Amino acid sequence: MVSIIITTYNRRSYLKEAVLSVLNQDYEAKEVIVVDDGSTDSPYEEIKDLPVRYVFKPNKGISSARNEGMKVSQGGYIAFLDVDDLWMKGKLSSQMAMMEEKGYLISYTDEIWIRNGERINQKLRHRKYSGWIFEQCLPLCIISPSSVLMKREVFDHVGIFDEALPVCEDYDMWLKIASRYQVLFIEKPLITKRGGHEDQLSRRYEAMDRFRIQSLFNILKTDTLPMPMHHAALEELRKKCRIYAVGAGKRGKEEEAAYYKSLPEQLQ
Repeated sequence: MVSIIITTYNRRSYLKEAVLSVLNQDYEAKEVIVVDDGSTDSPYEEIKDLPVRYVFKPNKGISSARNEGMKVSQGGYIAFLDVDDLWMKGKLSSQMAMMEEKGYLISYTDEIWIRNGERINQKLRHRKYSGWIFEQCLPLCIISPSSVLMKREVFDHVGIFDEALPVCEDYDMWLKIASRYQVLFIEKPLITKRGGHEDQLSRRYEAMDRFRIQSLFNILKTDTLPMPMHHAALEELRKKCRIYAVGAGKRGKEEEAAYYKSLPEQLQ
């Protein structure tokens, strides 16, 4: 069985369409869990007649919501759907079949991007890969949570989403996973990502790389990476810290700039 975890926070107008895109999948062995992260717009009214499990919790962020969904889920496989995204028909059955055929424990798919109602093209830096993709995941997050399907044992191994990260929690998770598992990329757009919202998390926080820097620092501090991955991650940390320190200096934040300049040295 696949447990699909849909997280929502004050996105009532998107919720029903997202849920239906999952319920209409031709893969039958599934449970759908909607985790409401403390919404004030009464999203339950949109789905109360649908066969889903609704879980309400105090607002603590998307990592907390995903972790709560995993906690109450029962499937041997886990998938996610952000409430403003949609699954294409056949998404789940295609992934399950290809993972079984190729022997992978985790997969992700290509995607269609819609921003402010218009389709846009992905840039070269968002190119996706299969296999040992840790180094390709270092610059930025190339895996969309809404496209991921994985066996539960992967989470049992790497742990839950880091609730201390308000954003880039997916970047952090995929680094932990990609350092331990090969990842299958399915070169077919099986999800639609809808962006451009005024309240999007990525718009709420300036200088997003500081959270990626924290993630890189955390994984390097564990000293569990194979040596080639360690070297690649350390070089990416140094690069991001240099760029961030220059930006902080230009903003007159000399103490912050000094901190990021010296951060990689703490790992020596």
